Amino acid sequence: MIKNSIAQITDKQQETAAKIIKELQQENARNTEQGFGPFLAAIYDDNGNLIAKMPNTVAKDKSCLCHAEINTIKAACKNLNSYDLSPFNLSIYVTAEPCIMCMGAIMWSGIKKVFYSVNSADVEKITGFDEGFKPSWLEEFAKRGIEVFGEIEAEEGRKILRQYISSGKEVYKPSDR
Repeated sequence: MIKNSIAQITDKQQETAAKIIKELQQENARNTEQGFGPFLAAIYDDNGNLIAKMPNTVAKDKSCLCHAEINTIKAACKNLNSYDLSPFNLSIYVTAEPCIMCMGAIMWSGIKKVFYSVNSADVEKITGFDEGFKPSWLEEFAKRGIEVFGEIEAEEGRKILRQYISSGKEVYKPSDR
């Protein structure tokens, strides 16, 4: 498990994170059959209430902005009627480490905790997606009080990404520069 701070993940947090990530992975595998990208995110409050859950819709919506995290944060803002999610003490669970664009959205949204499955290096290696330049991102999140825990159910996540690629589904990549 990767983490960015001295705060320790509790057994209950670990158990909850693994359960949610597994559920996202199972749903994600079904979503890709419907034309969604191979990533899914969900936002929960401290009481375990689902606030929002959305897939990656980049190819489906023909918009490079429609990453799972961005879609989910947008839905959470709408559901909570607020652009500032910090008063709600929310956690985001993602099937892969957020890319640079999604990191910015998470940071500015007010989300307090990030739980992810597959790390960016593996996402890039398996899919060819460009996750962006992310120097010291864990430290930057920690400075802002955002806790990050990763590599949760990562082997299953890598398997799902490999299946997505081997199925010949569309891979979003900007044209060569």
